[in-house]
Amino acid sequence: MLVGLLRRCLRPYARRVVGVVLLQLVQTFALLYLPTLNASIIDDGVLREDVGHVLRTGGLMLSVTLVQVVCAGAAVYLGTRIALAVGRDVRAGVYARVQGFSAREMGRFGAPSLVTRCTNDVQQIQMLLLLGFTMVVTAPILCVGGVLLALGQDVAMSLLFLVVLPVLVGVIVLILRSMVPLSGVMQQRVDGVNRVLREQITGIRVVRAFVRERYEERRFAEANRGLSGVALRVGRLQALMNPAVMLIVEFAGMGVLWFGGHRVEQGEMQVGSLVAFLQYLSQILFGVMLATYAFQTAPRAAACAVRIREVLDTEPSVAPPAVPVAVQSRPGRLVLRDAGFRYPGAEAPVLCGIDLVAEPGTTTALVGSTGSGKSTLLRLVPRLMDATWGTVCVGGVDVRTLDACVLTRSVGMVGQRPYLFSGTVASNLRYGDPDATDAQLWRALEVAQAREFVEGLPERLEAPIGQGGSNVSGGQRQRLAIARVLVARPEIYLFDDSFSALDHATERALRAALEAEVAHATVVVVAQRIAGIRDADRIVVLERGRVVGSGTHAELFASCRTYQEMVLSQMTEQEAR
Repeated sequence: MLVGLLRRCLRPYARRVVGVVLLQLVQTFALLYLPTLNASIIDDGVLREDVGHVLRTGGLMLSVTLVQVVCAGAAVYLGTRIALAVGRDVRAGVYARVQGFSAREMGRFGAPSLVTRCTNDVQQIQMLLLLGFTMVVTAPILCVGGVLLALGQDVAMSLLFLVVLPVLVGVIVLILRSMVPLSGVMQQRVDGVNRVLREQITGIRVVRAFVRERYEERRFAEANRGLSGVALRVGRLQALMNPAVMLIVEFAGMGVLWFGGHRVEQGEMQVGSLVAFLQYLSQILFGVMLATYAFQTAPRAAACAVRIREVLDTEPSVAPPAVPVAVQSRPGRLVLRDAGFRYPGAEAPVLCGIDLVAEPGTTTALVGSTGSGKSTLLRLVPRLMDATWGTVCVGGVDVRTLDACVLTRSVGMVGQRPYLFSGTVASNLRYGDPDATDAQLWRALEVAQAREFVEGLPERLEAPIGQGGSNVSGGQRQRLAIARVLVARPEIYLFDDSFSALDHATERALRAALEAEVAHATVVVVAQRIAGIRDADRIVVLERGRVVGSGTHAELFASCRTYQEMVLSQMTEQEAR
């Protein structure tokens, strides 16, 4: 999975990758050439008292060192740019794919996990690439080149490598086999900490209202302990790797000095060759240590790659139309024919056999008990989810074939929990129409009964809004969200219980203003308060995902028992009539 992801991401930077490899080859060969020159200075210069040879070879060493430094610096610079570019591309790819997810995919992954995959997981891939370009390319060349050049110095002494290298590789493989599964668990624990922290930050008011601080502290401590426990186990394995490698190589160095000293004493090996042999051993150690650093990162990066590919390979259940239709035959008309929806793996459908027609200039209200499918029905219209069967038509065109831009312009929706983005009042309202003038913004605020409180803010339209609308009340947030939709001026308005946080007087004023403002549009309202929708042109009663009644307030009160029970639970029979 990791190799496939890297191959896919590095393809646009193939030439740069080749450049990094070539630079690393040059600088590594230069580094390997230095011990040979040093041996020549000792054996042919110092021992023979040839100052000229020492100066000539020393000058050559300086030149080779300069080449090595320049190439190493250029390789690190270019490799860093490639790693950062790949990280940028993967983040952009994950973000773009998440933007196309429907509510079904969002529920499957969860927001905390998607945030972790787009940030921490991508960072691990980026770090692996950075280490790869700066270390992994160099490590095998140093090891193989060091062994070959050591053979050139003394074949008999080089037999030590036949013992040392297999032991080194075996130790590293054993440690990595233990790290790979732990790295996957570690990323899952990071998700868990993010999930708990996100819930606690978002629901801090609920936590304090029910005095559950101690309970939430224990929840976070438990998630944190789970993460730290796995991190400690991974850390212990990482900490074990370096001493194990160093111990093996130091024993090899002792062996080189022991056997090499005897060979020098017996005249079978020159002093310079012994010094060069020790330097090559150090370079091999350096190469192994570089590879070790990268190998420590690889298991976690592999686990992250699996998680990233899960997102990238997930096809959104709401797919764009192959041949989008951009022209509507009947703008503003909403029709559902035998529409149904079932979540994957669910025993029963959420909606079944829904038939509904809403014409421009009319208001249709959806009522029903909690869980009857009202919100799900509304989500089918702007394609937040696709109907499992049946059709949903906007403007005379099936939404599955309607151009996404046309659908977005035609339908405006205010959800149960409207969300405001960090910025200003104006920037949030212009989400509906980026080119809207200040006059249009004030008009929308006036209709939404939000003008008074916005005018009371010191910066008025430029007043700051916190993330999620955290610095305004629930009623103010709902009114700003309604104003945002009014700025867009769609042909179909969907209000999913969007007046629940308003007092009765504000709700009456807002509904009256809306009635005049959207008189020529199609309005579909989900409501809990019967008093607010009793004057709707049509009321549709849902029960367990099915339509059990449809008509005006008077007709339903006389004929639909479910509607009667809802009405009488909120008002007297005399008030209902």
